[in-house]
Amino acid sequence: MKGVFYLFLSGPITDVSYGNSTDWRKYVAQKMPPQIKVISPMRGKDYLKNEKQIKASYEDIPLSSGRGITCRDRFDTMRCDAMLINLIGAKKVSIGTILEAGWADSKRKPIILVIEKEGNPHDHPMLKEISGFIVDNLDEAIELAKKILLPGV
Repeated sequence: MKGVFYLFLSGPITDVSYGNSTDWRKYVAQKMPPQIKVISPMRGKDYLKNEKQIKASYEDIPLSSGRGITCRDRFDTMRCDAMLINLIGAKKVSIGTILEAGWADSKRKPIILVIEKEGNPHDHPMLKEISGFIVDNLDEAIELAKKILLPGV
């Protein structure tokens, strides 16, 4: 059994402020035991900290160019042990999040989907079908991630 498990934190970034994009991810990271390491698509992107509305890409910055985002996010979703998708409060469909969900599902990674019971623009049967676990709050998703990833009896 491996000693460290990786949880990819997916969710809308485009048109979201840096703070709103990173705060919930930091919250999840703080709630995880040492054996679970989170992988955030926002790591190493402190240069966006003053952004009130993050653009889809920044082509002059390799890590935030379309190619850079795609390459690293695909790599991260393929190497993670599970994915937590937070869609609470989404105003429009996040194409990147949906791609990440598809990549994770192609590798049969467990997906924990956090979404309102109704009214979210991502509410779609295909997304729900590939999500092994669907909850409507982040704390419940965090507890599920621990129970899925950590060994025990």
